[in-house]
Amino acid sequence: MSGSGDNRRLKILHIDPERNWGGGETQVFGLLGCLAAKGHRNELLAHPSGPLFARCANLDLQRRPIVIRNDLDLRCVPALRGLIRAGNYDIVHFHTKRAHALSLWLPHYQSGPKYVVTRRMDYPERRNCYTDCLYNRRVDGVVAISHRIAELLIAAGVDRKRIRVIPSGIDPSRFSSLSPACLGTKRKFVIGCIGILEERKGHRFLLEAAAALKQQGVELDYKIAGEGSLRQQLERDVARLGLKENVGFVGFAEDTATFLANIDLFVMPSLFEGLGVAALEAMAAGKPVIATRVGGLAESVLDGITGILVAPRDSVGLSNAVATLIRDPARAVEMGNQGRARVLQHFTLAQMAQANEVYYYELLSAPN
Repeated sequence: MSGSGDNRRLKILHIDPERNWGGGETQVFGLLGCLAAKGHRNELLAHPSGPLFARCANLDLQRRPIVIRNDLDLRCVPALRGLIRAGNYDIVHFHTKRAHALSLWLPHYQSGPKYVVTRRMDYPERRNCYTDCLYNRRVDGVVAISHRIAELLIAAGVDRKRIRVIPSGIDPSRFSSLSPACLGTKRKFVIGCIGILEERKGHRFLLEAAAALKQQGVELDYKIAGEGSLRQQLERDVARLGLKENVGFVGFAEDTATFLANIDLFVMPSLFEGLGVAALEAMAAGKPVIATRVGGLAESVLDGITGILVAPRDSVGLSNAVATLIRDPARAVEMGNQGRARVLQHFTLAQMAQANEVYYYELLSAPN
């Protein structure tokens, strides 16, 4: 391992074997960039066809491919054992659930690295031997991206002393030139939503809310960014609800700043959400956020201050929240301004990276 002292430069192996875009890749990419800027040496194990592997091509780090089909796929374990033994790493950071499972099979020795896992999803964890072994015995620390995730881990029997809450962060400079919500103009208001098109994101409840508003004479435009397995089903729902002239599916939004610049309100109707990076980006862009009271969204969005929180699966609540803000544009603008200030104070990439760095040093200074 590297030398002693809290100012030493660390050697960190990051493992994220996901092939599909799930949102966490942006956080890992940002963390890698911030740690590299501080002089730490990063190495990355990632799926060679995944978005993170491609995005890191221009970063100053060594990339290695790793392919894992599921939590039970252990083909990579022998090579990974050898890499860790020879790598002289200070930290091995597992960034996804599939990567977490690998820690059960990796070597632990007194002069070896500290193992850290990041938990991003707010699904309840089972209270069983697997959970106890993984989080209480085989890794040295657990990063939860929200207090809600920490609570779920504790409920599953994970020692609270092993958990550190470190919220996700974004780069607010990407949104600094955007104007805040422009409600009150004569053009049709635009509602935006960003998220993978899967059941857990709750898009159908937004569509039901849009249909209810239209029946009330409140006709708005809706832009939905993202791809996923429900794309065709949601398009059929749009047709069934009579929303073809109102709803547009724009595909994956590579440039979220441009997308957010062209909307007035941001809606996140998730059924599950670790923290809600898309909501943080909307807040950084000065947009008021309407979101469900699930997972970490209730921590990032302050109800009545930076936006409005509603119950999950509540299309009536969503429609009422939208109607409330479009009828009170001054309040919507103030919420957007408050949201931007909140992100700058609590949810930047730099703050996230610094908190991870501090946690690394604390783990390294703890007795074995």
